[in-house]
This record gives sequence, structure tokens and C-alpha cells, in this order.
Amino acid sequence: MIKVHSRCDLACDHCYVYRHADQSWRGRPVTMSPGTFRLAAARMAEHAAAHGLSRIHVVLHGGEPLLAGRERLRGFARELRAALAGVCELDLRMQTNGLRLDDAFCAMLAEEGIVTGVSLDGDRRANDRHRIRADGSGSHDQVVRAVRRLGSPAHRSAFGGLLCTVDVANDPVAVYRSLSGLDPPGIDFLLPHATWDRPPPRPHGPTDYADWLIAVHRSWTADGRPVRIRLFESITRLTHGGISLTEALGTGSSDLLVVETDGAVEQADWLKTVAEGAPGTGFHVARDRFDQAAEHPGILAQRQGLDGLSAECRACPVVAVCGGGLYAHRYRTPSPTRPDGFDHPSVYCADLLKLIRYVEAADAGSTAHGLTPAHFDALASGFGGVAAVTELARTQRGVRRILLAAAHRAATQGAAELRAAMQGTAVPRSAAQGTAAEDQAAPQGAAEHQAVTRIPEADRAAPQGAPVPPAADRTTAARTPRERRTRDPLERQTAPGAATARDQGWRAVLGLSPAALETALADPGLRRWALAVCESGADDPGRPAEIALAATARTAGTLALTVPLRRGAVQLPGLGRLVTGPRAPAPVIAVEDGRITADGRPLDALPGQVRWQPLRHLEADGIRVALEDTDPYRGPGPTGPAPRLSDREHAGWQRAFRDAWAIVRDRHPRHAEGLAAGLTALVPLPAPPGPAVAESSRHAFGVLALSPPPTAQAFAVLLVEHFQRMKLAALEDLYDLLAPGGGRHRVAWRPDPQPLDAVLADAYTRLALAGGSRARARAVLDALDVLEESGAATATGGRLLRAMRASALTLAGPE
Repeated sequence: MIKVHSRCDLACDHCYVYRHADQSWRGRPVTMSPGTFRLAAARMAEHAAAHGLSRIHVVLHGGEPLLAGRERLRGFARELRAALAGVCELDLRMQTNGLRLDDAFCAMLAEEGIVTGVSLDGDRRANDRHRIRADGSGSHDQVVRAVRRLGSPAHRSAFGGLLCTVDVANDPVAVYRSLSGLDPPGIDFLLPHATWDRPPPRPHGPTDYADWLIAVHRSWTADGRPVRIRLFESITRLTHGGISLTEALGTGSSDLLVVETDGAVEQADWLKTVAEGAPGTGFHVARDRFDQAAEHPGILAQRQGLDGLSAECRACPVVAVCGGGLYAHRYRTPSPTRPDGFDHPSVYCADLLKLIRYVEAADAGSTAHGLTPAHFDALASGFGGVAAVTELARTQRGVRRILLAAAHRAATQGAAELRAAMQGTAVPRSAAQGTAAEDQAAPQGAAEHQAVTRIPEADRAAPQGAPVPPAADRTTAARTPRERRTRDPLERQTAPGAATARDQGWRAVLGLSPAALETALADPGLRRWALAVCESGADDPGRPAEIALAATARTAGTLALTVPLRRGAVQLPGLGRLVTGPRAPAPVIAVEDGRITADGRPLDALPGQVRWQPLRHLEADGIRVALEDTDPYRGPGPTGPAPRLSDREHAGWQRAFRDAWAIVRDRHPRHAEGLAAGLTALVPLPAPPGPAVAESSRHAFGVLALSPPPTAQAFAVLLVEHFQRMKLAALEDLYDLLAPGGGRHRVAWRPDPQPLDAVLADAYTRLALAGGSRARARAVLDALDVLEESGAATATGGRLLRAMRASALTLAGPE
């Protein structure tokens, strides 16, 4: 940044140059001399050549740079281009109040390639509240005329956009509409410069500035986002792992030097808000290289990234986006306990947090495949309350929806043909969070991952709440080439009597009401069954009918189907099992207004050996889960589930569960609420000869299979530990957290090196049990060091690791 003129023809009362702590402008030359500018240009060329830079960015600034005069500015531009010729490209810009922009000035800017931004605070009332002349008169009308002149076709190439300083006393929507109505290339909203010693006015509350900007964002979004707004775009880019467009956000290193009109080399000029002389370095273009200035302690302090932020900032889940805010806004007069005046969060901390969360959520929109940033952060911290876990469960229904569509295609066309059709079409993971849609198979469930990420476009999941469309419901133009050659088997079976039981079941599934379909998708066993169909075409012809009937019954609908027996029984997911015997004919199961009959008989009046085994539950204070001991797809792990429990055994499980839950609520209260929202079923396993066995799987979110635990304490630990694993697995369904590979690494709790995904899974699980144990928390922190130092974390994975670290630091306590 080159200060070509040190005075201004406005008397804005919010100006950081003239109205804040540093008043060094009073002793500077009014205008930079050609000789000083030539020295500055030579230093830039020297620096660019030494570092092999391909481009250098220069902003002509003030004061008011137009006061330097049109021809002097033209000469400066040419001097700079000549100095950099053959060294690097020049991106030359200028920021002005616009008062002196006549046609000749605009023409010169376009001719010399000086891209110019104009400062304007909105409509007349908003702008003239602060941007006034020395006599108190407003500047709005003259500036608007200048903006229109600069934005005309003849000069538009030199129009960089509008800069607006936020004043919460102004109407945010009126300000936005007045600025966007001028058709600028972009708008930059600037928080007024403030520090903890001199905080900004907050007439309404602690997040006035966030609320103001959120109102702008809503209007901007409603208008279809017709103009780029640098602040909002930076939040979105940073959320997606990109680079900020503003120094006020992100953890990128500062690369700004200022050359004053006298040739002094200084730090960023917004440090003038901190104290007299705060931007100074003691260097000068006549004697010092820019490399020397870059080693100044003040510059280095701004280049430390996360390490240069306060402890509060480093523990914040949005720190990668916020970056602690603008450096100057963190300042507070040093104290004995905090000698570094910048070792604080931004004075706009609450505003930045609220605004970032809002923009992230708005970008996510109504996407059914992702979590809101707030819910992600809650889960990333190792906890997650009712709302976050409920949303995580909802995303699992989305995964099951995709697999259900894939299972339908595999069942009707064959699993091998499905796998061939899967090649080449990837469904992105969570555009809401901005992670890369890499085809990365997880260590577990690789075939399942392929099924989820490579469903052909025609069979991708319908929108939330809509039935999965059968091929017969799609137009010919929307079908795949194969479908245009070969009609769907369901479509061929036009006569009801000719349809197989399997096809009847699929027809019923595809015809479920939105409410019934959502109920079907809530069954954790659906994923395991659908995956088996997708992987191998496993033939279970009665399962589609069972799914459709159970969902219809649970939503008080009407349906009747003949259901093939499976080992002498029919299973209605979430309801129970009808046992008829292995040689009995396939029964007709009917549902009418939610009431179930088998061959015309109510379930409580079945003949002979036919019996109904209802699903039973375990209950404790604030939680109710199924004790699933009948469904063939109930077991999440390799151990075969126990047979149907006796009433006495069920009573024993009920007592054990009640006692274990009391311990969870007492010792792990922050995990209890998430467990109550997400744990849906326990599957009894046979008692092993040795220690108790427990199994959970990414294929069955909310389901824990376990043998009878020896104590209530052991039961409680298993509940917390395995639900923690389920949460991470569900997050991994949505987001690429670690890049592939990464080698093996040692951690405190394993004798042999582990792959990075195992390190992450163990660290996340152990975080849940680290409360009350500083040693456990430190071990988790050590594992997080391993993960971070590996460099394998994606942008979203890095966000998870930071949230985990914040929780572990809290649990570890002070050194």
C-alpha cells in the first residue's frame, strides 16, 4: 500500500487515520514526491525478484489519493510498471472517496489500468451520517454521480467496487439496496475500527453487527445474490477450505506493508487505531529492503496463523474461518496477566461467531445430506445434544434412502449390472460443508461406500419426504441407455396375478406415502439388508414386503401382501415377528388403519402354533430403546445374535439397563442427552466364556449389540464408548475427514502403529471417557498432535480436530 497523499477532502468522523490514536499524519509530507515513489517502486521490484513473485499487488491510498492529481497518479502508475517490467505482473488498485472523479480522471484510470474502489456508506441518510465535509455538508450525491460515471461502459474496466463501513444505526436493507442499485462489481462491508479499549457502539445488544450483516445477507440471498459481497464470499470460501478475500478473516499470513508519503515503511495502517506510533517499524525505502521490514516483530506476530491467536480463539470451532478477526480489533491495553495487548479475541468476537454460523447455515440451505455448522461443531467437540444427534440420525436416513434405491436396482437388474452401471458417477458428499467429493473408500464398508457414492443419476434418492421413484415412473428421456433398451422387470409384470412376491413387495415400497417411507428409512436394519443386496444380490424375496407392511402399519395406513417365509417366520421391522413354522404356506399380512392381521386373523387370536412375538423395549429415566431379539438384520457385528429372550431374561436386561443409565446420567450428563436421542436398539449377544462382548457398526447407527455386561459401570461405559464410535462413523458417511493414506503412527494406548483413521476413531472414542482423568485427556491431545502433524486432515477434518482439542484441553485442565 502506497500513501500517495496524506490529507483528505472529507472529515469523516469514523476515519482511522485522522480520528484514532495515531496522529503521525500531521508530520508527514502532504504528497509523496516522485523521488520517494521511485525508491518505493525499486524496492518492490527488488523484493519481487528476490522471491520469484509472479505478481505484486499495489494499492494507491491516502488520505485521499485523488488529491495527488490526475497526471501525478498517471506518472506513478507508469513508474511502477516500468520498475516491474520483466520482473512480475502488477495488480494496481486505488481506494478513493470519489469526490474528484470527473470524466478525465475516470478515463485516466481506465487507460492506466488502475482498478478503483469507492467508499460509500449507503443511501443519503446513511452515508451523510459520517462521510461529511469539513463544513458538515454531506457527500452522498456527489459520490453517487462519481460512481455512476466510473461504472459507465467507457470506464467500467477501472471500477473495482464499493466499500461501506457498517453503522448499526442505519437500516441494513436500505444500505444494501442503495449500494447494489449502483451495479458495482462487488461490495465490501467493513466493521468500524475498534478495540477493547475503544469498543464499537452497541445500542441493541452484543451481536448488533452480526444482526445488521445477517439482515443484509437475507436480502442479498432473496435477490439471488446479484453482486459479490467480499465478506460473505470469504466466509463461504474459508468454510470450504479456500482462501479469504479479506485480511479481516482467516488464518492466512499477513503480507501487507505500507509506504507512507515520507518513505517510511510501516505495518498495516489500521493499527493506527491502537496507539500512537503502533504501525511504525523504523524502516525506510531509502535504506532498507522490504525483507528487513518483513522480519519486524509486529509483522511476524501477524504471520503466526493459529499459533498467534489467543487461547480462546484457538479453542473456537470457527477459528479457521474467523482467524481471530482483524488483528487491530483484538487489542487491549497490556496487563500483568496479559502483557501482549493482542492476545485477545476480536472485540467483534460474538458478532463474528454468529455471522459465520449464519452464513454457513444459509449456504447449507435445505440440503438433506449435511449438518448445519452448529450441529457439526457440537458433535465434533465429542458431545452433541438432542438437536445435533437428531440431525445426524436424519442424515443416516438419507444414506439409507440412497441404498434403498440401489437395492431396488440390484434386485431388478442384478447386482453385477448395478456395479457396472455405478462406474463413473459420483454423488458429492456434503456440499453444505464444502468438502471434496473424493471417491475415498473407508476401511470398513468399502463396497457400501461405493454404493452410496456411485448410484447412477436416475436412481439417486428422491428429495426428503418423497417416495423413491421406480423406473416405470420416469419418462423415456430420463432413463439410462440400458433402460431404453430393456424395460424394467416391474414394468413387464402388468397382470397382478403374474407378479412375484418380491416384485409385489418392491411395488409396495416404491408406493409408500412420504410419512411411511420416512418410517421405513428410520429402521437401522434397512442399511445392512440393502447393502447385502447391492453387494451380492442376496435374495431375500420377502424383505421388501416386510418393510412396506411395517411402515404402513406404523403410519396407520392400509396394505395387504403375501409374504414369503424366512425360516418359518415373517419379520415386521420395528414391530415384531410372526412365527408360523417352516412348512406353513406364505401368509397374507394385511394392515388396515394400522391394525395387522395374518390370513385374516388378528395377532392376538392366531391359530395353533402360529404366534406373534412383539418387539420389547428397555426403559429408564428419559430413554426408551428397543431390545431387538428377533430381526434377522439386527446384529451390527460379526457375532451372531442371541435367540429370542425369555421374559425372565428380558427382565434382567431391564434391570441392568436401568442401573447403567443412572450411571450415564450421573457421570456423563453431556453424553446422556445425545444417547437418549440417538440410541435406538440394543441387540443381546450370547454370553461368551470370557469378558463381555460389544459390537457397533457404521451400518447400523443407533444399534449396540452386546453380551450381558458384568456390572452396571461396565454397561454404562459400553453405552458411552460405542455411541461415540457411531457418531464418528456417521460423520464419516457425510464428510471426508482425512485424506487417503497417511501411513501408520504410534499412540499411547496401542503397542503397534495404527493407521490414521484408527487413531482418529480411538481418540474420538476416548475423548468421551476422558472426563475426570487428566492422563486420558493428555493421551487424546497427543493423538491429536499426531493427526494434525500428519497433514492428512481435510478442511472439515481440521475443524473436527480443533473442536476435539478444545474439549480435551478443557478436560485436561491447567498444566
